[in-house]
Amino acid sequence: MKIKILAFGITRDILGGSTVEMQIPAEASVADLRAALYAEYPALQKLNNLAIALNTEYASEEQTIAERDEVVLIPPVSGG
Repeated sequence: MKIKILAFGITRDILGGSTVEMQIPAEASVADLRAALYAEYPALQKLNNLAIALNTEYASEEQTIAERDEVVLIPPVSGG
């Protein structure tokens, strides 16, 4: 299935834009998506804490992704 991924902060730079489409297997989990992202964009592995949200809520690694889910990459946040 094809999903649309929204990227913010440094993830936008790594992916080369604020949105990308990715083909993943049906019934893929967040962990499966993370593995696919790391294979396609190895620089993502260097981030200390990359969160993935589905439909405005942080997702667990076991959660299954549906084709119409809003998938968002949330990079580590720093500031002061």
